[in-house]
Amino acid sequence: MTMHRNVELWGGLFLFLLLMLTLSVSHAATTDELQAGWDAANFQLLGKEQKASFEQLVAAADTYTEANPADANGWIWSGIIKSSFAGIKGGLGALSLAKQARVDFERSLELDASAMRGSALTSLGTLYGNVPSWPLGFGDDAQAEKLLLQGLALDSEGIDSNYFYAQYLRKEGRAAEARKYYEVALQAPPRPGRDIADAGRQAEVRAALADLDD
Repeated sequence: MTMHRNVELWGGLFLFLLLMLTLSVSHAATTDELQAGWDAANFQLLGKEQKASFEQLVAAADTYTEANPADANGWIWSGIIKSSFAGIKGGLGALSLAKQARVDFERSLELDASAMRGSALTSLGTLYGNVPSWPLGFGDDAQAEKLLLQGLALDSEGIDSNYFYAQYLRKEGRAAEARKYYEVALQAPPRPGRDIADAGRQAEVRAALADLDD
């Protein structure tokens, strides 16, 4: 298992570095490339390599949104990248990234709340549910559930919409409800071109269900 995991990590790192080299040499990132970079960085890398990858992704996302301010999908990916990096980075820098991600998601919602099947709603709800509340941050559990439910309404069978609502319910001590949404997430239809993300999220869902059983 360890050898297999190492192969996966090195394979993910190679693919990500190849992607970043291509972007730096030839053209600015597209949303598909931001997505592919996030999939690899979030699910296949660890430690210093993961942090370095996210730093490059943040820069690429900022370049994209500056050039394409009317693209709701671009703002979503910028927010996803920054909020994910915040969770990995931790500390004071994490809160700054979370605030930037909130702005990105809000800009996407202003343009098209249904973009990427409500991903901005789900992602923003997750932010509100995990960031510290005032005076340290902007966390708000009631707002988190409201947004997560709105995202779920737009993607009732989606793996992410169900997983993140289940995570919220679990944090709130509503384990029986959480189980239902984890199980829906586990049965979610595959997303074209998202094999890495689907496999990684399914592993997280299975781990969460196992914890509920303990």
